[in-house]
Amino acid sequence: MKWPREKVIRWTGIPFVGLLMTFIIKDHKHEEHSFIINVLVSVLFTGTLWNGAVLIIFKLRDLMPKVSQTNKRLLITYLFVCLFMVVCPNLIRLALGISTWEEIVQFKTIFAHSEINMVAAFMVSSIYEGAYFFSKWKESFALNEQLRNQQIRTQFEVLQNQMSPHFLFNSLNTLTTLIAENPKTAIDFTQTLSEVYRYILQNKEKELVRLSEELAFSESYIFLLQMRYPENLTVHFSIEPALKNLYIAPLTLQMLIENAIKHNVISKTDPLQIDIYVEHDKDLIVKNNLQFKKTLEKSTKTGLANIRKRYQYLGHREIEVIVSQKNYMVVVPLIEMLTEVEFRKELENESIDH
Repeated sequence: MKWPREKVIRWTGIPFVGLLMTFIIKDHKHEEHSFIINVLVSVLFTGTLWNGAVLIIFKLRDLMPKVSQTNKRLLITYLFVCLFMVVCPNLIRLALGISTWEEIVQFKTIFAHSEINMVAAFMVSSIYEGAYFFSKWKESFALNEQLRNQQIRTQFEVLQNQMSPHFLFNSLNTLTTLIAENPKTAIDFTQTLSEVYRYILQNKEKELVRLSEELAFSESYIFLLQMRYPENLTVHFSIEPALKNLYIAPLTLQMLIENAIKHNVISKTDPLQIDIYVEHDKDLIVKNNLQFKKTLEKSTKTGLANIRKRYQYLGHREIEVIVSQKNYMVVVPLIEMLTEVEFRKELENESIDH
């Protein structure tokens, strides 16, 4: 990350450091030159070395951008900057005619002022890497804060959808009818309704849940919906048992199913079919036939946006929305969590790499 302030500091600092180095480094070959010439030469050296070191630092940062690579990146950066600090001054001296080729290849000339160069390499590498690490830490902190705020907004939206007067009216109306016509089903309906709210309360603060848990919750939620649409709503699941151990952001399925019902006509002549399945062992697909309502229920219009943002904040692949003439499909990436043993092995491998 190249920050504007860094450029300002660098280009204003080069003349100052160049002037300072004129007094620190005494070169007998420069004694016959005027003070101005010596300062200009020193500024040239400083500018070339500083900009070259920054170029190396930024290039290695692009190649190894992760915070977990900090130790490895810092070591390689220091080695490359040190090598640059040794080779570049001699090439500049040769280009300016200050030294001849025969003088440059001598050991004492190659490593002239090596102490200052090594200290400069260490200081420049440390300062830039320290600033980069701090900026990454701030970025991570900000993302965590955004995710926490987004989770709160998501919790509010889900509870708002579930507790809206419209939802309660339909649920209570369905329950009243069931009590009169089928008391046993009414009991099942009430128990399922409590399970839906229990799941929401238990998982509202989690970042991820097992797909198996989300599917079980979705089946309970669908049971309630099918009381309202007994013959006009069909939801079909097709997921292999082994894939149910993968993870998903909680309440994702509920929001996508609610979106499908909210935006599409459901009637005897136009039944709604929702298919939920997995492709390529990593993508959860929620697909429904497309039959948009002409007039929509009042909506916050943030359900899909919230899911998309949560996955962005979690650092995983983004969700995809695919619309055709007949179908509306949302692709949600499934997430594989490492076990404690796998996580420790991963840490060991990283430490070996460093």
